[in-house]
Amino acid sequence: MCLGIPGRIVEISDAAKKLGIVEIGGVRRQVNLACIVDEDHAVADCVGDWVLVHVGFAMSRIDEAQAARTLEILAELGEVQQELEAMRASGRAWR
Repeated sequence: MCLGIPGRIVEISDAAKKLGIVEIGGVRRQVNLACIVDEDHAVADCVGDWVLVHVGFAMSRIDEAQAARTLEILAELGEVQQELEAMRASGRAWR
Protein backbone atom coordinates (compact mmCIF):
# COMPACT_ATOMS: atom_id res chain seq x y z
CA MET A 1 0.00 0.00 0.00
CA CYS A 2 1.23 3.46 -0.86
CA LEU A 3 0.58 6.13 1.70
CA GLY A 4 0.79 9.80 0.87
CA ILE A 5 1.22 12.22 3.75
CA PRO A 6 -0.35 15.69 3.34
CA GLY A 7 2.00 18.62 3.45
CA ARG A 8 2.07 22.23 2.35
CA ILE A 9 4.70 23.63 0.00
CA VAL A 10 6.31 26.58 1.77
CA GLU A 11 9.11 27.49 -0.64
CA ILE A 12 10.86 26.56 -3.86
CA SER A 13 14.42 25.46 -3.15
CA ASP A 14 15.57 24.83 -6.75
CA ALA A 15 13.16 25.74 -9.54
CA ALA A 16 15.38 24.30 -12.29
CA LYS A 17 15.40 20.89 -10.59
CA LYS A 18 11.72 21.21 -9.55
CA LEU A 19 12.51 20.96 -5.85
CA GLY A 20 10.53 22.55 -3.06
CA ILE A 21 10.27 22.56 0.70
CA VAL A 22 7.17 20.94 2.16
CA GLU A 23 6.06 21.32 5.76
CA ILE A 24 4.48 18.25 7.32
CA GLY A 25 3.44 18.55 10.93
CA GLY A 26 6.00 21.25 11.66
CA VAL A 27 8.82 19.38 9.92
CA ARG A 28 10.25 20.72 6.68
CA ARG A 29 11.62 18.45 3.98
CA GLN A 30 12.80 18.94 0.44
CA VAL A 31 10.66 17.11 -2.11
CA ASN A 32 10.56 16.72 -5.85
CA LEU A 33 7.67 18.63 -7.45
CA ALA A 34 7.94 17.18 -10.97
CA CYS A 35 4.71 15.17 -10.66
CA ILE A 36 2.56 18.23 -9.90
CA VAL A 37 3.83 20.79 -12.40
CA ASP A 38 2.76 21.27 -16.00
CA GLU A 39 2.16 24.07 -18.50
CA ASP A 40 -0.78 25.36 -16.45
CA HIS A 41 0.89 25.11 -13.02
CA ALA A 42 4.57 26.12 -12.99
CA VAL A 43 7.02 25.39 -10.17
CA ALA A 44 6.76 28.99 -8.93
CA ASP A 45 2.98 28.56 -8.58
CA CYS A 46 3.35 25.65 -6.15
CA VAL A 47 4.06 27.68 -3.00
CA GLY A 48 1.01 27.34 -0.78
CA ASP A 49 -0.23 24.16 -2.47
CA TRP A 50 -1.27 21.20 -0.32
CA VAL A 51 0.16 17.97 -1.70
CA LEU A 52 0.38 14.28 -0.91
CA VAL A 53 4.03 13.37 -0.34
CA HIS A 54 5.35 9.85 -0.86
CA VAL A 55 9.03 8.80 -0.85
CA GLY A 56 10.30 12.32 -1.47
CA PHE A 57 7.86 13.24 -4.24
CA ALA A 58 4.81 15.48 -4.20
CA MET A 59 2.52 13.01 -5.96
CA SER A 60 -0.62 15.13 -6.34
CA ARG A 61 -2.16 18.42 -5.32
CA ILE A 62 -5.09 18.29 -2.90
CA ASP A 63 -7.25 20.95 -1.34
CA GLU A 64 -6.85 22.08 2.25
CA ALA A 65 -10.00 20.27 3.40
CA GLN A 66 -8.72 16.96 1.98
CA ALA A 67 -5.38 17.55 3.70
CA ALA A 68 -7.06 18.25 7.05
CA ARG A 69 -9.27 15.16 6.83
CA THR A 70 -6.34 12.93 5.86
CA LEU A 71 -4.29 14.27 8.77
CA GLU A 72 -7.22 13.56 11.12
CA ILE A 73 -7.47 9.98 9.86
CA LEU A 74 -3.72 9.46 10.25
CA ALA A 75 -3.90 10.80 13.82
CA GLU A 76 -6.79 8.41 14.59
CA LEU A 77 -4.83 5.49 13.14
CA GLY A 78 -1.87 6.47 15.29
CA GLU A 79 -4.09 6.50 18.38
CA VAL A 80 -5.46 3.05 17.50
CA GLN A 81 -1.92 1.76 17.01
CA GLN A 82 -0.87 3.15 20.39
CA GLU A 83 -3.85 1.48 22.08
CA LEU A 84 -3.05 -1.87 20.44
CA GLU A 85 0.57 -1.60 21.57
CA ALA A 86 -0.58 -0.80 25.12
CA MET A 87 -2.89 -3.82 25.05
CA ARG A 88 -0.05 -6.07 23.86
CA ALA A 89 2.23 -4.74 26.58
CA SER A 90 -0.35 -5.45 29.27
CA GLY A 91 -1.16 -8.95 27.95
CA ARG A 92 -4.72 -7.98 26.99
CA ALA A 93 -4.20 -8.35 23.23
CA TRP A 94 -6.29 -10.69 21.15
CA ARG A 95 -4.55 -13.83 20.02
